[in-house]
Amino acid sequence: MLKATNIRKSYEGKTALKDVSFEVSKGEIFCLLGQNGAGKTTTINIFLGFIPKDGGQAFVGDKEIGKDNTNELTAYIPETVQLYSNLSGVENLDFFSRLAGFKYTTAALEDFLTKTGLQLEAQHKRLSGYSKGMRQKVGIAVALAKNAEVIFMDEPTSGLDPKATTEFTKICKELASMGKVIFMATHDIFNAVELATTIGIMKEGTLVQQLKASEINAGELKQLYLETI
Repeated sequence: MLKATNIRKSYEGKTALKDVSFEVSKGEIFCLLGQNGAGKTTTINIFLGFIPKDGGQAFVGDKEIGKDNTNELTAYIPETVQLYSNLSGVENLDFFSRLAGFKYTTAALEDFLTKTGLQLEAQHKRLSGYSKGMRQKVGIAVALAKNAEVIFMDEPTSGLDPKATTEFTKICKELASMGKVIFMATHDIFNAVELATTIGIMKEGTLVQQLKASEINAGELKQLYLETI
C-alpha cells in the first residue's frame, strides 16, 4: 500500500534523503525512528506531496506521488493537530469532512468520534478545552471520515501522558485491524516496540535499519538505536 524506491532529496546541496526504500502493506504500522534531522519528516512530506523529491519513486497504492492525485488516499496527523478551537469536536469533524467531499449526519459524526474513544459529552464542547490527546482523537476521526487508506503521523505521542499514550496505541491497533496503513515518525522507542509491525531507523537521510517489531524487545531496540545513531 505504501512503497518507496530509492527516494532522494537535498536542500541547498545538503542531502536530506539518500536512496530510501521500504514497503508497507495493508494493516501494518511502520514506526520510523531517528534523531532530529535524520529525514523522518522529509519522508512523510514527500508522500503527502508537500515537497517534491529529487529522485526515486514513491507510491500510495498504485498511484505515484508527483504524477497522480493521492490526496483521497491519505490523511495526516502532525505533532500538533491543527483544528479550530472555537468549534466543537463534531463541528470540526463536519467541516473537514465536507472539505474532503463527505457529508455526514450528526449521528454519523458522533460515531466516528466515539470510535476514536472521545466520550460523547466531550464531542459537542469547544476544542479550546481539549487536551492534546483529545485533539488527536478528532484528527483520527477526520481520517476515518475521509476513508483514508494511509495515515501519516509525526511524533503523535509527544507530550501525551501514559494513559493517553495507551489509548492512542489501542486506537492505532484498531485502525490497523481495519486494514489501514499507519506510517509514523517517532522518538518513542518503547511505544514503537508496543505498536509497530515494522521499525525503521534513519541516520543522516539513510534508512539504515528495518526490522520486525516482534523480533526485538524495547531494551534491545534501545541498544541498537544508540549503536546506529
